[in-house]
Amino acid sequence: MGDVPTRRPYRQAKPPARPAPPRPQRGRWSDAQAYAALDLGTNNCRLLIARPQGGGFAVVDAFSRIVRLGEGLATTGRLSDAAIDRTIAALRVCADKLRRRNVTLSRAVATEACRRAVNGPAFIARALAETGIHLDIISAEEEARLAVLGCHALIEPGEDPALVFDIGGGSTELVLVDTHGPVPRILDWHSAPWGVVSLTESAGGGEGEAGRLAAYARMREIVADSFADFTRRLPRDLKRPRLLGTSGTVTTLGSVHLGLSQYDRAAVDGLIVPTAAMRAISADLSRKSLAARGKVACIGPERADLVVAGCAILETILDLWPAERLGIADRGIREGILRRLMGITRP
Repeated sequence: MGDVPTRRPYRQAKPPARPAPPRPQRGRWSDAQAYAALDLGTNNCRLLIARPQGGGFAVVDAFSRIVRLGEGLATTGRLSDAAIDRTIAALRVCADKLRRRNVTLSRAVATEACRRAVNGPAFIARALAETGIHLDIISAEEEARLAVLGCHALIEPGEDPALVFDIGGGSTELVLVDTHGPVPRILDWHSAPWGVVSLTESAGGGEGEAGRLAAYARMREIVADSFADFTRRLPRDLKRPRLLGTSGTVTTLGSVHLGLSQYDRAAVDGLIVPTAAMRAISADLSRKSLAARGKVACIGPERADLVVAGCAILETILDLWPAERLGIADRGIREGILRRLMGITRP
């Protein structure tokens, strides 16, 4: 049960249901039809532009920026002016890429921060007016389904149900799937209102190592309570529980596990690691000061204040689903959107 990296390219079970029609070349970019998916979360704004290729798709452009849209939301119930300004700036970059890449079909979604904020609809209207991007505020259920559709190819083979999870900035989605068909069938799902931003703002902090450990225990207790109903519904006595995570938390911890000096998607996406190693890294980070965490490669100052909350959520998931190995996916909602736009069967 060692550290066995795997590599799987983007694939689909059959050709796109709606193949791209030929179209005249525009400027210096390829004349193939381009699709785009934008995922605006509580912490990140991420864009992916792709074109159909063979039985799958090829990524031609991407963008990711930490915008912290949900900063302060847990206490005020509103998106702050500063957070909105940061996000609008990122969306302008995305809009420019959509124009330059001649995207003909796209979808942009917003998740937990916009679901919870009282001024979420006003922000959506402003984003449309200033950038031309229309954001759909999707439900937690659709968020979970898109994440599974985008990353299910990385679930390890097996007979028992598998658990897929997505630790976001404002919420965490847990999805139990049956993998016997070409596309997983969702058996059960749960969304908890705790992600790395909301949990940090509600229960993070602590002075000295003792204070930090107390805060970490408090975060784990809060998350366990929010998972309780789902935990009671989970099947027992599985022969080999399979677990796949898609989020900044698991990709960051995977990078730390590999000892990378900087993030490398090719090394992390599809990686399979012992869960014991993830627990050890989480325990170590929970003890470190903010400054010490900021010096860890692939965490840095931008993620140092939020990574411990992600560790608390991950360890709580490992408590309820005692898998010996964790699959790591640097793919999810955006890839799920692209597969839907290209007409691929959904779970």
